[in-house]
Amino acid sequence: MKPIALPLLAALLLSACASTNPDLRPRHEVMRMAQVQDGTVVAVRTVRLDGHQSGLGATAGAVAGGVAGGTVGGRRESVIFSTLGAILGGVIGHAIERESGREEALELIIQLRNGERVAIVQSQGEERFAAGDKVMVVSQGRSARVTRALPPVPPEAARSASEPQP
Repeated sequence: MKPIALPLLAALLLSACASTNPDLRPRHEVMRMAQVQDGTVVAVRTVRLDGHQSGLGATAGAVAGGVAGGTVGGRRESVIFSTLGAILGGVIGHAIERESGREEALELIIQLRNGERVAIVQSQGEERFAAGDKVMVVSQGRSARVTRALPPVPPEAARSASEPQP
């Protein structure tokens, strides 16, 4: 039973390394068009994201608790302690997984140019936002992220960029 506990514990630790950073883009977004809307930040507040629950914490805890409990006492007691250890280990493993996956994020209220207001929650990346900042809301399907607005491109620069070069 001990060889099973190590891979489960390793998987639990690796799952805690997953990132939701808005500066990292998933590979499936490559060469896909997204809609961009200009807006202004109305409000920013810090929120806490609940930890991801894969079940690995409870499983690893139950296995470790069961193995540890099984080493206590004689034959009859070891079954009881193994069962109690598995239950207690599962509860503790679940709590550890949940707490280790929690992170601080930002809730941004954006006033879009068309007058609509939207709220977007995203992990804190490199960019810092404050009320009044000009931003772009980049959305694709049901996902959206906020990034700083780019300076406007003068019309003559946009025309010359689209014209063929000799």
